[in-house]
This record gives sequence, structure tokens and C-alpha cells, in this order.
Amino acid sequence: MHNMVDLISQADTSGSESKLYSDICQIINQTRSNVATYANSELIMMNWSVGKRIKDDVLFNERAAYGKQIVKRLAQKLTAEYGKGWSDRTLQHCIRSAYTFDEKQIAYAVSIQLNWTHLRTLMFVPDELARSFYMEMCRIEHWDTRTLAAKIDGQLYERTAISRKPEEVIKQELTEVKKTNKLLPDLVFRSSYFLDMLGLPDAFSENELESAILSQIQLFIKELGNDFAFLDRQKRISVDSIDYYIDLLFYHRGLKRLVAIDLKLGKFKPEYEGQMLLYLRYLDKNERKEGEESPIGLILCSEGNTEHIEYLMLDDQSSIKVAQYYTQLPDKKLLAEKLQKAIIVAREHYAERNILK
Repeated sequence: MHNMVDLISQADTSGSESKLYSDICQIINQTRSNVATYANSELIMMNWSVGKRIKDDVLFNERAAYGKQIVKRLAQKLTAEYGKGWSDRTLQHCIRSAYTFDEKQIAYAVSIQLNWTHLRTLMFVPDELARSFYMEMCRIEHWDTRTLAAKIDGQLYERTAISRKPEEVIKQELTEVKKTNKLLPDLVFRSSYFLDMLGLPDAFSENELESAILSQIQLFIKELGNDFAFLDRQKRISVDSIDYYIDLLFYHRGLKRLVAIDLKLGKFKPEYEGQMLLYLRYLDKNERKEGEESPIGLILCSEGNTEHIEYLMLDDQSSIKVAQYYTQLPDKKLLAEKLQKAIIVAREHYAERNILK
């Protein structure tokens, strides 16, 4: 009898100790996380404040040569006092942060838990709206610094539909994202998707493209964005006793929408829109779940046609997006020129539409 009681007592003690250990681990882990967050926040604010103080001093003296000299001397003194972490390169980054971000922007970066490396990467993005875009995507999709650098290097902002809108519209939409914490379709869809990771031959068919996409679906989803979830390939739908097939069907968790994707070789043709609208109406009526938004269509074309692409992208009521896919990464300079031209055309469309209203 005593043995039975002892066993029960030991079991209770073991369970109690296990719970105690678990609770203590939770306290320690939470505290370590809080300390890391606090340390990161203080590091950012310290570096920005140092940069601002130097910036103000250099501006007061109004001499660029003075600025270079004082930074070099400061670096030597600070290194002697605090160690290797205060080189002139570090001070230059601090100064650049003060020129790039105002106090409100740096406080926001701290509040969304970006780290100093995030900010150092963002400093070299010259366009303020592009920086705001990348900052919001870091917050929403939890990008680490490597991912952020890769997205910037791949010119994600320039390839995203929102970049083709007038500056005021971009500001309004980014503000809406910040307030509502909800992704807008134009932040998710790109005007060009890079599919070079599929290893396609120079001449390929749509079936080969689709097979290549599906064989490396994880890589393709990463290019589309973190929230895309693959649902179906060649999804059969029946309308008026006629069967149609949607090439690829995804679900986007952030947008809470089904995304139908059609793969086409060559330039965009107007009839592709009618076909996609048929798919979307079917999905909206038969596949859309409670709480979901209306589905969106994405047409991937191997050759861009700016007029048609921009017309569809600029129609606020249109749920169809048209993108050009590349099977090799184009030259970055060539890509920048091509996309800059598309942005100019798009903004002209917006200006013309506003005049006609």
C-alpha cells in the first residue's frame, strides 16, 4: 500500500516539476526575446542619433571637406574609447540613416522590429516610396535581411503593380496597408515574374512551362510571395456542359482570395481576358468560401504588351492581372529601362483617365 502511495506521490512530483520547468523556460525565453528586442531598438536609435548629431554639425559648418575630416577623427577617437565597432564606415552608415529617415520613420522601423541591417540595406534604395514598400513587406511577410536584399536586387518594387501608379496614389495605398495591416492586390502581383530557376530550354511550350513550374513549385511560390499556397493544376470547371481547365490555382492567405493563373506564350491578346473572366465568375460562384474576397486572375505572358498590361492593371475594378515571365534574368540595366518606360506609360494613363472624369 505504501509503495502505491509513494509511486503516486512521485508521479505527482514529477508532473509538478515538469510544469515548473516548462514555466521557467517560458519566462526565460520571453525575457531573452524582450531583451533582444529592446537591445535592437536601442541600437537603432543610438546609431540614428549619432548620425543626426554629426549631420547637424556638418550642415551647420556647410563644408563637405570638414565633414570627411571630422568623421575620420571621430572614428579614431571612438575606436580608442569603445573598440572596433566605431569605424568611419560605421559612422558613415549612421550619417546616411539620418539623411534617409526622419525621426518618425526611424521610430516606425523600431516599432515593427526591423534591425539595423534591415535599415542599412534600405538606406541604399534611393526612392522613398520604394523604401516604404519594402518596409511594409518586411513587416507583413517577416523578411530577414537576406530576403530583403534579394528582393531589392531583383527590383521587386519596380516589378510590382503599385509602382506604376502616381506618387500620391502609392502613398495613400501604403498608408492604408499600414493602418489596416491588409495586403492590397497591387502589392502582391508583379508585372514580371522571373522563372529562370525552372531550367527551361530556349524554345518551350506552355505544357513544358507548366510542368517545369509544378516540378519546382516551392521555388515558384517563393517568387510569387510567402502567402501563396498551391491548390490545383489543370483544374477542371464545367460551364454550360463545356469543360475548361484552369492552368494553376493558388490561394493567397494575406489577400484571402483564390488566384487563377493562366500561362500564355507570346503577347497578351484581348480574348485572354474573356476566358479569365469566365474562370473567375465560376470560382466566385462555386469555389469561394465564406469570409473570402472575390478571386483574382493572373495571366502570364512571355512577351509584354505595355498598353494591354497597363490598361488591365490600371482598371481599379478589374480583378485580372497580366504579367510577363522571363526564363532568364535580364540585364538589370535593361530591365530598369524597360520598367521605367512602363511606369511612365502607366502614369500617363492615370493622368488621362483623371482628366476625362
